[in-house]
Amino acid sequence: MDVPALQALVAVADNGSFSRASEQLFITQPAISKRIAALEAELDVVLLDRLGRTTRLTEAGENLLVSARRILADIASSREAVRSLSHEVGGRLRLATSHHIGIHRLPPILKAYTQACPQVDLDLLFMDSEHACELVSQGSIELAIVTLPEAPADNLQTRLIWEDPLSIVCSNDHPLVDAKYVSPKQLATHPAVLPARGTVTRGIVLDAIAPHDVSINTSLETNYLETIKMMVSVGLGWSALPSSMVDNTLTTLPTRGIEMQRVLGSVRLRDRTLGRAATALLDMLPNH
Repeated sequence: MDVPALQALVAVADNGSFSRASEQLFITQPAISKRIAALEAELDVVLLDRLGRTTRLTEAGENLLVSARRILADIASSREAVRSLSHEVGGRLRLATSHHIGIHRLPPILKAYTQACPQVDLDLLFMDSEHACELVSQGSIELAIVTLPEAPADNLQTRLIWEDPLSIVCSNDHPLVDAKYVSPKQLATHPAVLPARGTVTRGIVLDAIAPHDVSINTSLETNYLETIKMMVSVGLGWSALPSSMVDNTLTTLPTRGIEMQRVLGSVRLRDRTLGRAATALLDMLPNH
């Protein structure tokens, strides 16, 4: 089993398809298929099942994936140990982040980072915060900067970087826009546009409203806060958005008894030694 073949297996497992795996590894799809076929021939097992447009690991593939991630992580650590003998920060950094943080928080930091560490090959991956935490936990991503989970996995180490308060918002012509005070019961009489099920942000919103014993009418949902902002601004419903996103296209509703705040920060494996590239980025992030 060689390293490129194990990289191909992990890439297909992470992306769910040969085509997206080839894009990640910057090689052709036939090359990915050839590497997987060589693994299967060497081990005399089927590692992947193709089901229509999706690809799933077999039981043998799942077992090998665990070892493959560990082997690749060990190789990356060995390379970093050698590189650390010099003072230059280089190598590859796979950094996962959410679209919101990537748009609103990271640009000035990444600009300064790439200027200070030009030898780093930065692989910036945009995804849901929940998925990013899963990949860090599995060892395929070294570092994530995301909305922190309320109950992180035991093998994860988190660090608070930014507090991110949420506000109840609506369009400027919403029926509640002129109210001096909006109760949870009033909100419940109007449709809401909320983050998708299973996201940390949706949980924060619903947990804040739950003590008021009302049922929220969710008309639309999406993982992308920028999309929610657009939907709210055109009158498709009210929502809860980071206060930093509120502009003249939205109105903040005056509510009582509803306080919401996300926390944004870094996520890494608790027992994994970070490479110099990841350490350098963490050092440039704000200290809360």
